[in-house]
Amino acid sequence: MSPLRRPTGGRASGRLAAGLGAVFLALAVAAPAEAAGYRYWSFWENQGREWGYATQGPATARPADGDVIGFRFAVSKDSSDASRPTTAPDFAAVCKDVEKKDGTKRVAVVVDFGGPTDAPPGENPPQPVLRTGCPELREDATAAEALAAVAKPLRYDGNALLCGIAGYPAKGCGEQVALPEEQPGGTAKPSASAASGTGTDAGTASGAGSGSGGPSAGLVVGGAAVVLLGTAGVVRARRRRG
Repeated sequence: MSPLRRPTGGRASGRLAAGLGAVFLALAVAAPAEAAGYRYWSFWENQGREWGYATQGPATARPADGDVIGFRFAVSKDSSDASRPTTAPDFAAVCKDVEKKDGTKRVAVVVDFGGPTDAPPGENPPQPVLRTGCPELREDATAAEALAAVAKPLRYDGNALLCGIAGYPAKGCGEQVALPEEQPGGTAKPSASAASGTGTDAGTASGAGSGSGGPSAGLVVGGAAVVLLGTAGVVRARRRRG
């Protein structure tokens, strides 16, 4: 091979490296600066003296006599990040004045309306922000029925996602919001503006929504890799012909 043609391969390799750098720089610039979260009611069940995230929705969960169920309105990324009710699940404290009758069950219900930073724009959490009750229900009653006995009206969407408790919030349902970087002290506050799209969560419905408005980073990277691999093939072919 003529030595005069070696710089051609070198220049092509340089252009390929530059192309790689440009692609990944573009990806870095295009990556969202804020994580996505959702504003929604999460559903909890007592696990001893602690709260555990419910594994099914309130319309199908059937708590037993002596159980405690909780609902918390907040902004969170997913179930592992969800805010728990701010009071411990204490059946004795909530149901101390309610005696069990034959053919019925007692279920302690805790409703936590959350803080002002979790409220949708233009709304404020009801006062007091914590509501409890101990309804007597038939033995096969669901968690949704227990909640309805304590904090009507309830609002659901077409996918059976629990959207509002006691009229709060007045509108919206699992909307996606921007979560900026964590503030000093380890807390992240949602931005005031909500992004388009809706999301659901396993605590109050059957699945989780994405709400993504564009291609994922994986899709972009995959497409860029195909283009770069094709470019590399052309460079190698030219070098072999040379």
